[in-house]
Amino acid sequence: MYEYISGILAELNPSYAVVENAGGIGWLINISLNTYSQIENQQKVKLYVHHVVREDAQQLFGFADKSEREIFRMLIDVSGIGPNTARVILSSMSPAELQAAILQENAKLIGKVKGIGPKTAQRVVIELKDKIAKADVADTAMAGGVQATGTHREEALAALVMLGYQKAQADKAIDQALAQDPRMSTEDLIKFALRNVK
Repeated sequence: MYEYISGILAELNPSYAVVENAGGIGWLINISLNTYSQIENQQKVKLYVHHVVREDAQQLFGFADKSEREIFRMLIDVSGIGPNTARVILSSMSPAELQAAILQENAKLIGKVKGIGPKTAQRVVIELKDKIAKADVADTAMAGGVQATGTHREEALAALVMLGYQKAQADKAIDQALAQDPRMSTEDLIKFALRNVK
């Protein structure tokens, strides 16, 4: 239905963006951590969207590029993976990392993502290996290395709570991450929590 939404980035946190277009409408768009890292320093953005319609809600999921949206759409076609779980997967791994894990049949790595058990991880590998092999997925790098200030901690905590963690569980995950490297960026804090805390 919608291909993309472009406009001024009115609000941004690691799990959603608000994009205001020329009509003065602010669109709330759910994003992955990968997309967050690509648009966080931009004033004007263009997000490729996927529109999800359910009985009780309508949601927009946005991506900095078409390749990430393509992988998102492949993921939600896998039995047992909904849009929010697909977003968590794409927040835990870049599209290139996920593509490599699938092609190498590394279900164990995919299974480390919060909410993905061994059977679902194996299903992702089996159902998507051929599709991923044919897909053109761009490699996108995560930026990091900024001192983890209070703002980084608060942003990471808010994002983890929105992604399904209890606040105490999210606090613990962030503490574990900062114990390993106190200079972790917001993105790195969230990625650590999504990969290491169940």
